[in-house]
Amino acid sequence: MTTDAHPSRTPTAIDAIADRYVTTIARLDPLAATAMGLSGYDHLMTDLSPAGHQAQADAARAVLAELDAATPEDDTDRVTLAAMRERIGLDLELHEADELLGQLNNIASPVQGLRDVFDLMPTATPEHWDAVVARLEALPGAAAGVVESLRLAASRGRVAARRQVLECVAQAEQLAAEDTSFFTTFVTGPAAQAALSGAPDADGRREALARGAAAARAAYEQLATFLRDELLPLAPAEDAVGAERYRLWSRYFLGAEVDLEETYRWGLEELDRIIAEQDEVAARIAGPGATVADAIAELDKDPARVLHGTEELRRWMQETSDAAVTALRGTHFEIPDALLALECMIAPTQNGGIYYTGPSDDFSRPGRMWWSVPPGVETFTTWREKTTVYHEGVPGHHLQIAQAVYQRSTLNAWRRLGCWVSGHGEGWALYAERLMADLGFMDDPGDRLGMLDAQRMRAARVVLDIGVHLGLDRPERWGGGRWDAETAWEFLRANVNMDEGFLRFELNRYLGWPGQAPSYKVGQRLWEAARDEAAAAAVRRGQEADLKAFHARALGLGSVGLDVLRSALV
Repeated sequence: MTTDAHPSRTPTAIDAIADRYVTTIARLDPLAATAMGLSGYDHLMTDLSPAGHQAQADAARAVLAELDAATPEDDTDRVTLAAMRERIGLDLELHEADELLGQLNNIASPVQGLRDVFDLMPTATPEHWDAVVARLEALPGAAAGVVESLRLAASRGRVAARRQVLECVAQAEQLAAEDTSFFTTFVTGPAAQAALSGAPDADGRREALARGAAAARAAYEQLATFLRDELLPLAPAEDAVGAERYRLWSRYFLGAEVDLEETYRWGLEELDRIIAEQDEVAARIAGPGATVADAIAELDKDPARVLHGTEELRRWMQETSDAAVTALRGTHFEIPDALLALECMIAPTQNGGIYYTGPSDDFSRPGRMWWSVPPGVETFTTWREKTTVYHEGVPGHHLQIAQAVYQRSTLNAWRRLGCWVSGHGEGWALYAERLMADLGFMDDPGDRLGMLDAQRMRAARVVLDIGVHLGLDRPERWGGGRWDAETAWEFLRANVNMDEGFLRFELNRYLGWPGQAPSYKVGQRLWEAARDEAAAAAVRRGQEADLKAFHARALGLGSVGLDVLRSALV
């Protein structure tokens, strides 16, 4: 399928239920609507108070009741039913455990979400900026709702660890300070100036943006004060969440239930396997007996592998991504015309993250790969990052997420836009990295070492994340004793080739977002198991295993829990 033609399907009653639920989500959570690329909600703000959380929970219960009364008409309906029951059921479990009400961490909580949504809002016209003004003006009310929810969660004994509260205080203070705030530069930046130049009442609109930015900064100042003065004294020093809470979050991020202690042991074995492969590649780069550190030193001093400045980085990302699309289209993957546009961007934030945002429902907003470059970082090495481009772009997140959005004639809106399972998404992206190596795109020893470096980090955090949160014993090879933040830091430094600032951010992320980091590597494991099982099933039917057909079938399902994926493919 190298054109925009694709099969159609008559929508069913279950599709209608799913579509209506997406509309309900958009109404109750306009921030999610913006993330999904649904128009008409960008001027609105999500109610993050306890009442807002309760309204979303009530809607979840209502749609599950509708689904219980519905009869599936085909296999697509059967997957929809299984996927919605699994996802929405877990949303309710998290709600009832006060996990959503008290959520606070350094990367994926309301402290970040209220700012990050502005990266996704359209900014090409004066009317787009009017929506920005409305949302900025609504931000203080949303922040007050966050405070109300955190207070209620605290009264029920659910307070994030001290480390996470401190991280959020620092982020809120930065967003509150006029000279460092994203909001200050956002409303006065090139996009705003270009859109408002010559527009009716341009000066009035600029003044409204300045007031909105001031209101947003004040909201973050009040949020920082609450976190520092009221919540921090209640925050426990202990980072680990314990087995019961961890199992719930692991199920949420994987869409599958796994044996955590077996997964921990597998993580250790996988780490050893990757280290052995790294050692072999290092010898190819720096000579017999060379260590991984020796090979890294050789690669880092090679001027052909160094990029200077963010614009050179962005161009290289775009060229690498475009080349992958050209090479893979029609050979290993079906890539529709609508997916050819993938924009590589330097993010307005500076926290070191690299991430993908999907296209809007109508593809007017293309899929985008973002690189958040920390202050002072001016050089980048291609050997480390080629695998990242494949992870975020094609055949990784862009092919996966945009392909689901594209399936308008076969998938309902919830399947295309409303469902995201980390283990499915991030597991696929790691699967894609390794696949590109298997297909010969990482034959250069430096690029291959970069892929292995990324895989080693993902294996290490399976071990670290489960080990810390479940309070497991460390193997003697890694120092013995029990896992905690200090031993996790030593382990991370020994296994991950990153600057200390990046690494500290990563460690805090694992400590504050239990179960999410392992979903990458465990998700890859489950994806590979699903592929192998599907191939074996084909052979049993007397058919030849077809990897390209497997990919098309699997990606055509959209993002679903990994247990649902497995049952749908076999």
